[in-house]
Amino acid sequence: MLAISNLVTEFDSVKALDGISFQAKPGLITTVIGANGAGKSTLLRTISGLEKPSSGSIKWQDQELTSMSVESIVRSGIAQVPEGHAVISQLSVAENIELGGLFRRRSFRGDLAVATKEVYELFPILYERRNEAAGSLSGGERQMLAISRALVSRPKLLLLDEPSLGLAPMISAQIISIVNNLCRATGLTVLLVEQNANTALAVADHGILLALGKVVADLPAKELSADSSLRAAYLGY
Repeated sequence: MLAISNLVTEFDSVKALDGISFQAKPGLITTVIGANGAGKSTLLRTISGLEKPSSGSIKWQDQELTSMSVESIVRSGIAQVPEGHAVISQLSVAENIELGGLFRRRSFRGDLAVATKEVYELFPILYERRNEAAGSLSGGERQMLAISRALVSRPKLLLLDEPSLGLAPMISAQIISIVNNLCRATGLTVLLVEQNANTALAVADHGILLALGKVVADLPAKELSADSSLRAAYLGY
């Protein structure tokens, strides 16, 4: 389980995360929603060690993450897919996926070929284009590649930052559906940050609503989706 307690992350004395606490339970999809500037991406970057918190605790499977290096956090079973379909354009599709194996846990080093085969089965278009430069892919294909690179590390917790950003609705729905099916089939824990609250709450088990770095709602996804007063006040619909 991921347990976050009184987490504060600051930039020039501005609290991007202001004492937030919540839990993401194993094998479920927890979504973090909120308007631009709510602190959603900062939250994921703090969990993965890319930002250091000012105070508070992040525990994953009873390990305290706040003092760990990014490499150690990956090896603890956490992988992040950053926003913006981030891939290395000059490398091939296959080379990008191979990078996901760099910091694999020792117990998983021997099955890199198996893990690679599995992600190609999830996203067959990547297998077809495996020898092409990643920069030649469409936005949706780049997002598939970014997710595949993360999955090759064999994570137990997948941090997804705005996977639908800039994508056509049909492609976005396809990617979210694949992640949802993967979670249900394998027991993968997913922390999903999304600007599109409807998309996120439709697949999530639990929802966290952030506003100005604070948790304003921590509810089952169906309850959060049905609360018109919260939607109107914080999501604008």
